[in-house]
Amino acid sequence: MAQKTEYIAAVDIGTTKIVSLVARKEPDGNLRIVGYGSTPSKGVKRGVVMNIEETAVSIAEAIRQAKEKSGIDFKDVFVGIAGQHIKSMKNRHSKHIKTTDNEITKADIDELISDMYNISLEAGEEIIHVIPQNYIVDSESGIRNPVGMFGKKLEANYHIVVGQTSSAKNMSRCAGKVGLNIIKLILEPLASADAVLTEDEKEAGVALVDIGGGTTDLAIYYDNVIRHTAVIPFGGNIITNDIKEGCSILLRQAEDLKIKFGSALGDLSPEDKVVSIPGISGREPKEISFKTLAYIIQARMEEIIDTIAFEIENSGYMSKLGAGIAVTGGGALLKNLPQLMKFRTGLDVRIGYPKHLVLGQDSQILNQPMFATSVGLLLKGLEYSNLLKDKSYTNSNKLNETTTNNQFKNNADDEDDDSEETRTTQKKKERGGFFANFLKGLGSLFEEKDKKL
Repeated sequence: MAQKTEYIAAVDIGTTKIVSLVARKEPDGNLRIVGYGSTPSKGVKRGVVMNIEETAVSIAEAIRQAKEKSGIDFKDVFVGIAGQHIKSMKNRHSKHIKTTDNEITKADIDELISDMYNISLEAGEEIIHVIPQNYIVDSESGIRNPVGMFGKKLEANYHIVVGQTSSAKNMSRCAGKVGLNIIKLILEPLASADAVLTEDEKEAGVALVDIGGGTTDLAIYYDNVIRHTAVIPFGGNIITNDIKEGCSILLRQAEDLKIKFGSALGDLSPEDKVVSIPGISGREPKEISFKTLAYIIQARMEEIIDTIAFEIENSGYMSKLGAGIAVTGGGALLKNLPQLMKFRTGLDVRIGYPKHLVLGQDSQILNQPMFATSVGLLLKGLEYSNLLKDKSYTNSNKLNETTTNNQFKNNADDEDDDSEETRTTQKKKERGGFFANFLKGLGSLFEEKDKKL
């Protein structure tokens, strides 16, 4: 059956696992998870689809499990996007108010955002998110929502997230192969932040660090505004590979060692404890000390943490993170990681769990750091679906940005036949269609958030 507004579905295509969630909107505004599926990920490396056929098979299995548990035959989904191709930039734009009384309207805000989607990018890149940070009216800065104010000149600062068009197309192709339609691609660190961070943390200043299998995602908030995002191209898998090489064991054995006996601090590991690993093909078992294992993990973990600290320093907000760091993702459960991260960065550190507002019979299972992105995609989906209000997720009423299913729909044969001029014209039409319908809702959402602050 067709998916209705009371149901929201999300797919997290990760390097180590693929998770599918479907939730029902409750009358109180909360989400109740009614089905989920999780399967090992194949064909994905460092957050990027490398093998479409293998990835599609993994997605199909996760979707099958979620549909079976929920009894809902959903097709429209929100999907997370990450990978080392993701980058962010800052931009400022302005316009003169030409109305008779110089009153600033939502249309003025929408026009500024619309213009951001036309900035020059490198070949093969597309804008994923344009996030307003603050506005300036006649040199008066720090304004959250200028609608209704009077002024002759309106300026705005934006945080812009950019990704490779090919990566989004590959995700769309995988989804299409299993009968799914991507409503919107969402940057994964933004989704994780929604699931983990509190409003107080976002106001005081906090860095969300999501340590996944293939990537480590970073999102920095200050004064309730996203200030910086980054995707670091290594995560927990590189630690597992170090254990495999350092101890001369199999990869699956290295992963088990990391999860069951690993520690991020070698000095705190006991010297007299060892773990015995079965030998390969009948060979003698191998004994590995806890301390040796911990030092291998610590060496690589320090490298990851130092890269995180470098990104935070470059953002200019290291001294403004009053709430420190919230670390989530599967890598967050590594023993003694908060202590090591606090020592290397000098910031307070806590483990980030998905917030309690996502309910359901599987909430105990899903209330773990490794599901933060998956739950966050549902919350982002709820945020965007609220803009539609009473409209259903139909092809004519989907939320779109430049990274939607329409733009990245893979019609390889058609693309080969179309001329460059035809594709350029079509691209402009798609952008125009989006801004005619979506930006009005975005302005409303921005205004609603401002009222809460």
